[in-house]
Amino acid sequence: MTGRLFCFGLGYTARVLANELRADGWAIAGTTRTEAKREALLAAGIEAHLFDRDRPLDDAPGILARATHVVTSIPPDDAGDPVLDHHQGDLCRAPGLAWVGYLGTTGVYGDRDGAWVDESDPPAPTMVRTRRRVVAEGRWLASGLPVHIFRLAGIYGPGRSALDSVRNGTARRIVKPGQVFGRVHIDDIVQVLRASIARPNPWATYNVADDEPAPPQDVVTYAAELLGVPPPPEVPYESAELSPMARTFYADNRRVANERIKQELGVELRFPSYRDGLRALLAAERSAD
Repeated sequence: MTGRLFCFGLGYTARVLANELRADGWAIAGTTRTEAKREALLAAGIEAHLFDRDRPLDDAPGILARATHVVTSIPPDDAGDPVLDHHQGDLCRAPGLAWVGYLGTTGVYGDRDGAWVDESDPPAPTMVRTRRRVVAEGRWLASGLPVHIFRLAGIYGPGRSALDSVRNGTARRIVKPGQVFGRVHIDDIVQVLRASIARPNPWATYNVADDEPAPPQDVVTYAAELLGVPPPPEVPYESAELSPMARTFYADNRRVANERIKQELGVELRFPSYRDGLRALLAAERSAD
């Protein structure tokens, strides 16, 4: 199966998906916010267009009419969802559009005091940015498009993991008793997206997380062990110097269940825990040296 994927926001996740599909013969196009990034994407052989809240796509009807699949990773802002605000009509008129993936966040579940949640649990966002996400999800589901919602846990992968933060000296072991975070390796996100493309189920919602929510300090400790260096000292959450944004990440505490991606999409996680993912990342780095 091949098609034409259009990515609203050619960021970390969309680029990995696009690269895999392009290797399989798909045509790829998408957006970025700056001319410099657009030129870099063009140089890499990806059709790239400028887009943001203040700059709709030029010739959107012509560009989007060719898309068979669309993925959007652009978050809503205080005015709404920029993609829907500017181009919902263009997408609805795309004659061959078979699948749309909205990349959201497990943050919409809010604080559950460490309890498990699944897709049947109603969102209960606690922050402005996650309340915007719930509104955006609802708009996409009501858009008339063949939308699939993917609620992503914390994303890690090459160049973006605890291995990198330990090496560059930015890792911190902040301890808040009972606190856990969910995470997922980029390769497993892409595996889920590809499984959904192969088995579309419009208006479905999927949690995309690994099997083992874990305290953040444990992930840093394990990364340091793999690298053979001492971990940074533990710092109690109460006395940690954190930006207001960073502190909000500790406000919610939940465990996100992932059975639906396994049962409905047939996904077998390649990295079911952070230990599997970090070991694989380090092995890949060393084999590339």
